[in-house]
Amino acid sequence: METISRMLGKLLNREEPRKEVEVKETKPMGWLDKMEHNKEHQEETLKSRKAVSPVIATVILVAITITVAVAVAYWMSSIAGQYTQFEKVEIQSGYASIVAAEDPIDVPEDTTTTPTTPAYTIPAVPAGWKITIKLKNTGSAPSTITDCFINEKPMDEYPTDVITWQYLDVIDATTQVIEPMTDAGVTLESGLSVTIYINIEQAGVTFTSGTTINVKLHSAGGMDYIRLIQLS
Repeated sequence: METISRMLGKLLNREEPRKEVEVKETKPMGWLDKMEHNKEHQEETLKSRKAVSPVIATVILVAITITVAVAVAYWMSSIAGQYTQFEKVEIQSGYASIVAAEDPIDVPEDTTTTPTTPAYTIPAVPAGWKITIKLKNTGSAPSTITDCFINEKPMDEYPTDVITWQYLDVIDATTQVIEPMTDAGVTLESGLSVTIYINIEQAGVTFTSGTTINVKLHSAGGMDYIRLIQLS
């Protein structure tokens, strides 16, 4: 017992050896050390970040693909529309009516208007025919009618004023005016219609009632629209 007591006493009274702590001297960081430290910090930051989930990445890629596809399709359709426009004019009706000769009419001065309307004379209407042709642009491009041929002969090669032409200008729903045709012709936008009148003076041509004539309208785009008309 005594021996055990002595041993316990020695153990209790024994002092642990003291460990010496080594103090390291801190040196100031140079620019190379700072770069290395920043690199390590960036690597730790990147490792701590979470990547985009595969589902979200797939959704983003699909959305971008659809957007690009729509943009390309719209661009291609606009280009195709520019190169696929075509001119097409249909002659919906064409007929001739006889015009009886009328004497010139003298209209006196009208003092009831402000300003006063001066006297004028309505020229005589010679006997002949009036051809009425209704056109409609069923193409996708505008069409401009510029020339008229009667029996393959240009209208202006007939004697002066023997054959003239006009068109019906629709200004609005309630106003329509017959205008003389100019060198510029008349333009039909896509989907619109126009009525053309061709006046033929009988005294200046060899046509007679019952004769069928060939009326050809020529456009600025190089198209020809032909109708056979029988004179009344």
